[in-house]
Amino acid sequence: METPTSTERVWLITGTSSGFGKRLVPSVLARGDYVIATARSLSTLGFPPSTHLRLLTLDITSGLQSISQTITEAIAIWGRIDVLVNNAGYGEKALIEEGGSDAFRRQFETNVFGLIDVTVAVVPYMRERREGVVVNMGSRTSWMAETPGGGPYAASKAVVRSFSETLAIELASFSIRVVLVEPAAFRTEQIFAHPYFTDNPISAYDALRARSQSIYENIDGKQRGDPVKAMELVVDVVRGEGKARRRVKEEGKEGVEYLPLGRECVEAISGKFKRLEGVLEEWGEVIVDTEFQVDVKA
Repeated sequence: METPTSTERVWLITGTSSGFGKRLVPSVLARGDYVIATARSLSTLGFPPSTHLRLLTLDITSGLQSISQTITEAIAIWGRIDVLVNNAGYGEKALIEEGGSDAFRRQFETNVFGLIDVTVAVVPYMRERREGVVVNMGSRTSWMAETPGGGPYAASKAVVRSFSETLAIELASFSIRVVLVEPAAFRTEQIFAHPYFTDNPISAYDALRARSQSIYENIDGKQRGDPVKAMELVVDVVRGEGKARRRVKEEGKEGVEYLPLGRECVEAISGKFKRLEGVLEEWGEVIVDTEFQVDVKA
């Protein structure tokens, strides 16, 4: 069995049966790195055989103990994991009043708690070696959550951003980088495959629900984003080469590394910033006038 050199990276990627994960695996292999590709069922994976590729069954909702056992198996393959990509996830679609907290719990179980469990299982090995990269897949939707029915998904990805920012601070002293990837709409299969929640229909929402369902049905297959190009850029950022060579070299900053992807993501983030800046300008003096009065004589 081939052994990775010190300059070759070992990647563990979750959710590689479809979407971004399916595109990321061949992008990484093409650079000469090694990949441990995971999915709930290996029968859904169709990657060509490679001495640089291994497949592992991993259900990120199986709990920390089970996940840790799988990560132990992964470490035993090539002795280390240099890059963790938390890609596995799905989109729960439900109007908030109809889906209630159950819809959010289902969504968070995978997109938040599963991601955290995998991270907690992998990070000790990176910390011991004092190096590594954690890539978390967020979403443009966390910046612009105005689409009805997308509340659970948007909220879960907002948590991923906050989690990534704190994780970056806590791991900085161990030379572990955290990269937060926030894609806009990209043309991947099964992105909207999870059925819309309609088990608790409230008649007052009939028109809104129908419009929301139509939005999801009509956008599929028409997204402007190319997932292959997106994953090539992710590999560039992790390896510090290609389009990311100058950026990584010049910035060298601490904290989370943000990687928005797609024109729609730029528009969403800049739009949210402008809106918040407007609030600060309008309410600035009132906002800061909420503190204890300081006795300057004391």
